[in-house]
Amino acid sequence: MAKISKKRKVAEAKVDASKLYSLEEALALVKEVNTTKFDASVDMHVRLGVDPRKADQALRGTVSLPHGTGKTKRVLALVTPDKEDEAKAAGADHVGLDEYIQKISDGWTDIDVIVAMPTVMAQLGKIGRILGPRGLMPNPKTGTVTMDVSAAIAEVKAGKISFRVDKFGIIHSTVGRVSFSADQLAGNAHEFLNTLVKMKPSTAKGTYIKSVTVASTMSPGIKIDPRSIKE
Repeated sequence: MAKISKKRKVAEAKVDASKLYSLEEALALVKEVNTTKFDASVDMHVRLGVDPRKADQALRGTVSLPHGTGKTKRVLALVTPDKEDEAKAAGADHVGLDEYIQKISDGWTDIDVIVAMPTVMAQLGKIGRILGPRGLMPNPKTGTVTMDVSAAIAEVKAGKISFRVDKFGIIHSTVGRVSFSADQLAGNAHEFLNTLVKMKPSTAKGTYIKSVTVASTMSPGIKIDPRSIKE
């Protein structure tokens, strides 16, 4: 059996596993129980009353966090030559087309987001098996397939994130870092949760937000009372 460190024991002692905390209480507590020496990510896990097997309930979307993610996203812009200057000016870390498709084919994936023009999507088919499992495939639903590449890149750099429901009906998303203030984390969390509420499928029956948990990297999970979140 794995041995629990002293820091972990102290952190777990501060969290009442039987209690449902308000959103603000949970986000203040998650900063207190963090045990890492680095600036850990703060993540939310939301279990929804949806059936991901049904197309209209397989939720997928984006949200622009008002206080950003605390991490600078590395963006690759796959564009034609006439759009390269625009992509570079918007802050893309890598810009090009054929050479990057070849690099990815050879195993390079040192990026966080790919923004692509609709006219080049056909060329990405041969690297779809590489990009898909890593969540890197551009998609119109997440705003990463567009002719307005400068706006898409700027949004990603400013804190726009994408999310999708998994096969268990759970959505996982970052809402910041432990270095953020509790108010900043709350602002990001409210924006994320409000986005999920607005996306509620008309065919979803019963309770929509079933459970919400927040945790930082390697910290115990803190349960949030779904009733404190307005649907």
